[in-house]
Amino acid sequence: MRLKTLPFALMLALAPASHAANLSDTYRDAQAYDAQYAAARAAYQAGQEKSVQGRAGLLPNVSLGGNVRYNEVDSTLRDAEFSSNEISLNAAQPLFRRQNQIVYAQSKEQVKIAEVQFRAAEQDLILRVAQAYFAVLQSLDNLVFIAAQKAAITEQLASAKRNFEVGTATITDTHEAQARYDLAVAQEIAEENTYNIRLRTLEKLVGKPAGTLDTLAAGELLQGEAGSIDDWAARAAEGNLQAEIQRIAKTIADQEVHRNRAGHLPTLDAVAGYTTTNNQNFGTVQVDADTAIVGLELNLPIYQGGRVSSQVREAVANREKARQDLENATREASLQARQAWLNVNSGAARVRALEQALTSTEAQLESTKLGLQVGVRTSLDVLDAEQQVLSARRDLAGARYDYLLAGLALKAAVGTLSPTDLAAIDQHLHPPAVPQVAPAQPAAPQ
Repeated sequence: MRLKTLPFALMLALAPASHAANLSDTYRDAQAYDAQYAAARAAYQAGQEKSVQGRAGLLPNVSLGGNVRYNEVDSTLRDAEFSSNEISLNAAQPLFRRQNQIVYAQSKEQVKIAEVQFRAAEQDLILRVAQAYFAVLQSLDNLVFIAAQKAAITEQLASAKRNFEVGTATITDTHEAQARYDLAVAQEIAEENTYNIRLRTLEKLVGKPAGTLDTLAAGELLQGEAGSIDDWAARAAEGNLQAEIQRIAKTIADQEVHRNRAGHLPTLDAVAGYTTTNNQNFGTVQVDADTAIVGLELNLPIYQGGRVSSQVREAVANREKARQDLENATREASLQARQAWLNVNSGAARVRALEQALTSTEAQLESTKLGLQVGVRTSLDVLDAEQQVLSARRDLAGARYDYLLAGLALKAAVGTLSPTDLAAIDQHLHPPAVPQVAPAQPAAPQ
């Protein structure tokens, strides 16, 4: 027989590290590196300028202008060529511009949308980090289970071969153990590939090698969420961030109708100006002039080709669209909360059931080993029992990860998900214990 070392990915998982990262550490790394979150941050910063731009329509508008010209005059009285220059300073202060007032109100709502969108991006990053983190842990668990399975199969294969050589077993036992070993090798190859893909996904978020990750402690689990499913659905309808964005968009659409209707209203501005003109030479005459004005300007729209009325009808239709978008977002938020609530509570029940199943399969394994000693069970029966134990452990680990992710998704549905929720999960994560050097397992005889 030849010896086969542990898979490279499993060796990485078992290697001791100077520091193990938990969920909060990984999230902070992702905040500093993830391009999608950085784009959301830039969009938030850009959105803050909307209110400044909207307020500009209510503040004075001051402009400075000037010109230098060469003039040529050809008239019946006299021909002349001369140069002139002019400098003017003008200012206007809106006194009544209803449209500008509404634009300013809309700009403040647009700032709110930018803030909510950034909060939504933060929640999305939390979920993406948790999903990638637990996906890596699950692959590592699977690799450990497969390695244990291979070790058990290898031991049974060697036993079957020895028994066949001494005539106490048939070649069928050897062939069956060999087939199971080959299948385990194929599963290990597939899981190593999955592990590497999931590891690259996590590294894409944090921008560096993931290193050793804290693992979920056995026997520790958060309790199911309190409150009925209808309570959580109602909370989602009020607090879901996507629904909040649509609620603000509906407010902006209402304001847009009023803004377009204000196109029929007059505007009133206070104006002031100062102009100085000099160096005008007309024949032998030089003219210098200084002109100052101050006053009010009133503009009353009478007919603009039906444009304003059409814009009002368009805004009314868009308001109805915004109302329907809000209704759809509210219903979707309630549905997400209901689904997440069911996943949390059924997930907790599933974890408890799998814990009981693991206890049962471990008891069955002990009974089967005892049956082998008294001659009523075969070595393949023991192998089947060991595989059932490993499958139960794998399913239990996956169910625990799914439960925690469902809890995060439920809080995201109601708009309350925050980094503190990751910190709460970190209380159930612990650095992996430094393992003893795993002995090399014998491979199948060649």
